[in-house]
Amino acid sequence: MHFAHIECERHQQAGPSEAKQKASGKAPRAALWYKTVKRAEWKSLGDVRRDYPSADQVGNVLIFNVLGGNYRLIVRITYSGQRIYVKALMTHREYDRKEWMKWA
Repeated sequence: MHFAHIECERHQQAGPSEAKQKASGKAPRAALWYKTVKRAEWKSLGDVRRDYPSADQVGNVLIFNVLGGNYRLIVRITYSGQRIYVKALMTHREYDRKEWMKWA
């Protein structure tokens, strides 16, 4: 079974995130992550790391270095249901504020 469901969750923010503004022109490279994940059959962090060796698990979320390592993609994965919930796309500065840890 492949990851048939990838969902972007919306979270309230004061305005557009720094990452969204800067990454808006990088859609083709972001699409590569999406295509890789869409056909993946991950059952564990070990499986994820075969495709993305730098992926880290912190609590309940996985953190991917994306778009040339300039951004962090925070997701929650349900391996048994093959679902991915995208929580946030962040610059390093946004990531370093650790506000994403509310999902961990």
